[in-house]
Amino acid sequence: MPTKTQLANALRFLSIDAVQRANSGHPGMPMGMADIAEVLWRDFLQHNPSDPHWLNRDRFVLSNGHGSMLLYALLHLSGYDVSRDDLKNFRQLHSKTAGHPELGITPGVETTTGPLGQGLANAVGMAMAEKHLAARFNQDNFPIVNHHTYAFVGDGCLMEGISHEVCSLAGTLKLGKLIVFWDDNGISIDGDVQGWFAEDTAKRFEAYGWHVVTDVDGHQAENIRAAIDKAHTVSDKPTLICCKTTIGFGSPNLAGTAKTHGSPLGDEEIQRVRDQLQWPHAAFDVPKDVCDAWDARSTGQEKQNTWQQLFTAYEEANPDLAKAFQAESTQHVPDDWATFAKDFVQQTQSTQTTTATRKSSQQCIATLAKQLPALFGGSADLTGSNGTLWSDAETYTAENPAGNYAYYGVREFGMSAMMNGLALHGGVIPFGGTFLVFSDYARNAIRMAALMQQRVIFVLTHDSIGLGEDGPTHQPVEHAASLRLIPGLNVWRPCDSAETAAAWCSAIESKGPTALLLSRQNLQAQTRDINTTQAMQQGAYVLQDCEGQPDAILIATGSEVDLAMQAAAKSQRAVRVVSMPCVELFLAQPQSVRDQVLPPTVTHRIAIEAGVTAAWHQFVGLEGHVVGLDRFGESAPAPEVYAACGITVEKISELIKEK
Repeated sequence: MPTKTQLANALRFLSIDAVQRANSGHPGMPMGMADIAEVLWRDFLQHNPSDPHWLNRDRFVLSNGHGSMLLYALLHLSGYDVSRDDLKNFRQLHSKTAGHPELGITPGVETTTGPLGQGLANAVGMAMAEKHLAARFNQDNFPIVNHHTYAFVGDGCLMEGISHEVCSLAGTLKLGKLIVFWDDNGISIDGDVQGWFAEDTAKRFEAYGWHVVTDVDGHQAENIRAAIDKAHTVSDKPTLICCKTTIGFGSPNLAGTAKTHGSPLGDEEIQRVRDQLQWPHAAFDVPKDVCDAWDARSTGQEKQNTWQQLFTAYEEANPDLAKAFQAESTQHVPDDWATFAKDFVQQTQSTQTTTATRKSSQQCIATLAKQLPALFGGSADLTGSNGTLWSDAETYTAENPAGNYAYYGVREFGMSAMMNGLALHGGVIPFGGTFLVFSDYARNAIRMAALMQQRVIFVLTHDSIGLGEDGPTHQPVEHAASLRLIPGLNVWRPCDSAETAAAWCSAIESKGPTALLLSRQNLQAQTRDINTTQAMQQGAYVLQDCEGQPDAILIATGSEVDLAMQAAAKSQRAVRVVSMPCVELFLAQPQSVRDQVLPPTVTHRIAIEAGVTAAWHQFVGLEGHVVGLDRFGESAPAPEVYAACGITVEKISELIKEK
């Protein structure tokens, strides 16, 4: 039987050989954390390589994702569908082994990591989901939701501000099944971290309310095992295991230096490592006894079979709960969803009144929550302003994890990355609110939601200069355009309650994330027939038409749609008004649909949106007009701000005449 050191060395050499072959990558972290990974994966991790999506598996997150070869080596040796050739293709085009772990590309990868700290935040969200589902579905003698979330983090993850946001909340929520391993090697890209990361990290996490295991030798298997055992005894606090390691462990000339962080070791130094660690095997060669000892397929299947027997008994004793659990775990919408959504939007159209779309959104949430028990809301300390709370919601707390509404505190970035973790875990449909202007704080997490194509709903209110008196610090100008630049993100800016209902239904049906941009101020309810109401799901549609060929087409979003309608009513010309609540969905329509809404023969077009103007020329042409603002707003009541910024009915009317 191979020793644990030999088993860990298999991870080390597969990692450094792959980095060397690619002539690119990060060998230092895999060399330093291999012993920790070996103990965790072989002695503790509950998983089945033959079924990477087993519902009750432990979640493993490599937050310091630059060390991706460690994870790929773990997956390969454990028996996942990651071959030796895949390892040899590290960082090559279309390989399963990308430079950083990517969800959906590599079996067994739970989340896309690389932007430091976000994997840790995802892990917190996953642990929240586990605790929530366990509270909702577990019954006496039937712990069908019972797994841990483990995360590896480096110094860089803990330097990133998001680590404070999410670890503070994790302690407050007492996420006892979250166990984080800190790779305390004292080195980052710029060298010895003592010059910029000198705080007492253990005390920091104790202050958060974490259980902290200190002074663990990250290269001694028994030390690591004892630390994990200790972590498992604490159920009311997340655990940080502080592992003292050497980056580039085993390298005679480079261990303990930043030179091993992000560059191949070189053939000569790799040979020295082989000599130092007594690994006489050729590149990518792992002895059969080592491979056999790593193979987790048989034990993993046994664990899953045992759980399946438990779930079968649970299903017999609790058929309704079992059915709900399976439906929510697969995140399917109800069977009658299409009919419900169509009727819901139509009913909203027939009953809507003049109101702010943030209020319309709140009404939508209250209705949808009755249809979708998996809906899980929250806000970054702006609950009342965002309208994210509904009357039947229960607060998610340490004492009531069955609750479906989280108060995230002033943590926009942390909230967004935790919502990604909630979605990744499965069983919940997360949404969370903040002001649109603060999407800048959350932007990289929104980007990651799009990159991973996770159904996360970002409720972004106070969407324009229409919020008024709070002034330019709170008035978003460039934010709608900026969010529309993120591939795979649907950005909705509805003009009234009916469009808001359509936006929410689209967000629920989407396979990726959605940003809902909602107004603070009241917006005029628009009149639509049944066909026009259904056309909202196209992303853009003819809200009001004229007889014959239009002289001009007005294209508007959100609060500016009513300005377009007023200008059209005042005009003596034939004017078509197009509402475009979701640019992305409209651009995804067939050319024939787009040409029906925006006929190529009508070149006199005017776009109206209270924001930066450049992107609108794709619809109005280089010679077309855009009524917007390429400047910051003003501190004043909303009507005065609109007037001062030149976004008025009069301005639009003048441009209609200019043809």
